[in-house]
Amino acid sequence: MKFAEVSRALRALSSTYVERRDKLGEGAALSGAGKRAAFALFYGPLHYLLIREIIRELRATTAPTTTLVDLGCGTGAAGAAWAAACTSRPRVVGIDRHPWALTEAAWTYGQFGLSARTRRGDLAAGDVPPGSILAAFTVNELADDKARDGLLQRLVDRAAKGDRVLVVEPLARFVARWWNEWRDVVVSVGGRADEWRFRVELPPLVAKLDRAAGLDHRELTARSLWIARTPRGAGL
Repeated sequence: MKFAEVSRALRALSSTYVERRDKLGEGAALSGAGKRAAFALFYGPLHYLLIREIIRELRATTAPTTTLVDLGCGTGAAGAAWAAACTSRPRVVGIDRHPWALTEAAWTYGQFGLSARTRRGDLAAGDVPPGSILAAFTVNELADDKARDGLLQRLVDRAAKGDRVLVVEPLARFVARWWNEWRDVVVSVGGRADEWRFRVELPPLVAKLDRAAGLDHRELTARSLWIARTPRGAGL
């Protein structure tokens, strides 16, 4: 695709995230080749950079883990950021319900030289495999409160068994109205909640798309929930 086509699709994709978030659960972010290209070329690198910085701050790169579970993996950028930064690289399991995302994730993991497999799954009902668990920019796409509550319980259950859990979402308050409830639960079982701001140098293509779409990501922001070494038997 031409640059102008991708930048136009990026503006539409950004509008979907801000103004039509209720459509995300229906796959609106990946509807059409233009939005998919914009997602992969723009948001993929941003997610990589954000997760890379967050896990460094959380010192999540040195604790031994054999498996990293990338829930709602998208293009695999977030999972690759964590796995590639680990002193001992884990095997990655990428889970998403969109076939295109799984294909992209497999390619991404391969480019980073990671041992990985992908599988199609629905976060609303599927099990959460054991391992260090990452849910980056995906929980908010669950439209149903009951589905989100069920996922939260499964994540807390995994943490109670010794798995580390990292949930990352945008910093904007209107994006995830369920956040405070999740934060309270995570803190109650020994986890932590953080807000992040990072000044990073964007890759040239990402910076060019940022300007062309009228966006400004010179500062990357996010908020996270982190559980590590939660005592056994914890629950809601």
